[in-house]
Amino acid sequence: MASVTSLSDSVQQQLASALSATRPEAAGADPLLRRSDRADFQANGILALAKKAKANPRELAAEVVAHIVTGDDLIQDVEVSGPGFLNITIADRAITGNLAARYADDTGRLGVPSADRPGTTVIDYAQPNVAKEMHVGHLRSAVIGDSVVRLLEFTGENVVRRHHIGDWGTQFGMLIQYLDEHPHELDHRTGENLQVSGEEAMSNLDRLYKAARRLFDSDEEFKTRARRRVVDLQAGDPATLAMWQKFVDESKIYFFSVFEKLDMEIRDADIVGESGYNDMLAETCRLLEESGVAVRSEGALCVFFDDVKGPDGNPVPLIVQKSDGGFGYAATDLSAIRDRVFHLKADTLLYVVDARQALHFRMVFETARRAGWLNDDVKAVQLAFGTVLGKDGKPFKTREGETVRLVDLLDEAIDRASAVVREKAQDLSEEEIAERGTQVGIGAVKYADLSTSASRDYKFDLDQMVSLNGDTSVYLQYAYARINSILRKAPEGVRPAAHPELRLHEAERALGLHADAFAETVAEAAREYAPHKLAAYLYQLASLYTSFYDKCPVLKAESPEQVANRLFLCDVTARTLHRGMALLGIRTPERL
Repeated sequence: MASVTSLSDSVQQQLASALSATRPEAAGADPLLRRSDRADFQANGILALAKKAKANPRELAAEVVAHIVTGDDLIQDVEVSGPGFLNITIADRAITGNLAARYADDTGRLGVPSADRPGTTVIDYAQPNVAKEMHVGHLRSAVIGDSVVRLLEFTGENVVRRHHIGDWGTQFGMLIQYLDEHPHELDHRTGENLQVSGEEAMSNLDRLYKAARRLFDSDEEFKTRARRRVVDLQAGDPATLAMWQKFVDESKIYFFSVFEKLDMEIRDADIVGESGYNDMLAETCRLLEESGVAVRSEGALCVFFDDVKGPDGNPVPLIVQKSDGGFGYAATDLSAIRDRVFHLKADTLLYVVDARQALHFRMVFETARRAGWLNDDVKAVQLAFGTVLGKDGKPFKTREGETVRLVDLLDEAIDRASAVVREKAQDLSEEEIAERGTQVGIGAVKYADLSTSASRDYKFDLDQMVSLNGDTSVYLQYAYARINSILRKAPEGVRPAAHPELRLHEAERALGLHADAFAETVAEAAREYAPHKLAAYLYQLASLYTSFYDKCPVLKAESPEQVANRLFLCDVTARTLHRGMALLGIRTPERL
């Protein structure tokens, strides 16, 4: 089905035509249309136009109004307000008719358009580390990245997912050497081949990693041996490589189990860790040095920036290759850019990475621009996110001061949500309560993250997250379930159906106008990589539905036509909630 033009776009087009008819030089001028509490929409663009034309804004506004067609098809009424604003009221018939067109879309897209000429975006998100347990700090990259992927794909973009896992470097030489020298610890805890459950194996690997790190930091001789083992790893020594591969494989099993709990799809082909760019590192350095973008400084290959200085006022370089010949993170990130631009043919590189790495990525992106790998046709963007805080406003830690394990946090959310579902459950089996509890708990964690602008910190408060009141996913999920309950209770033979001839109650109008704005909200959220804008839209939709439900009887409406029309409004709202929540990566159970 073709996309449906939103009411605001239709009004925008009418205003643009009226402006052009009034003043030919105003062709292409923006009417500055927005929703208003004084009417359905308000247009403020005439003020700027009048100033430019040295005309009286109220008189110019009156001239524009004379060229606007009013009636039942779209605009019911226009009045000039204040210094030259236009207050615009939409016809009831137009509201119902536009929603009916969206409702008729059997693709489930609700008339949302898909890009005619999509670009290709490579999105780098959900980047855990091999041999380390995932903690609360990994939550935001995964949840935000997953939602942005869904938004971009839904609006037609070609999306390539990349999970840049930490699977290479000094820490693996350290860990492999430690296990070589302490084989009994591996055998005792996990068995010779690490063949235990994903979480248990990862917990043991994490414990061994911490023991290896303590020895590495305290024993210079061990540190030397560990660094030699890194050289063996980079040279492809079979025994070293085999042990490394076991760590990677075992870690992936664990990663998949955590992402499955988060209700996210992570495909093995999308995991291209640091090791995936090894063969490109030397060439990346050569290209940078030959082009003069990078220079040798005290034996290291560096890129300098005029505006990046340390506390002593001296320039702080981006080190691409260390003086001992080893490669830093920058070499890997720059090689990844080359691969994504020239092999994957991306025109947008999106990195969902902690805000604290902003300086590193600014330097990497600028280096890539100087090298010509990024240009006006290919851009790189860091979608920087803030920190997850505890209720005390400080970085989220356990009572012992340890970083909170992600699995523990998710399990607690599921337990809390299951208790809420059990309290409200009607005719649900224990199996259904457990399933709903998982959907509500994981949804609560995701929504708390996604309803906050990515750049801001937010407090992790499970009590608030699983509340039925306020801006929570539980409130939205219950709104969806309640609508489905009403639809199930409709008398036999009475189906949702649009009746454009009916006058609408004020609450029906508000709900209908907001539901019609779904497409433009999705487009804006995708364009700005801003899932929080979609979350805010959905919360307002649920709130407007609550007001509609309180003021407008559905099954006991005045006439059969009104019953059908209100059931239609219910169903449009339910479908919009369902689709919108899915774009956030959150499930909406039919019953709760």
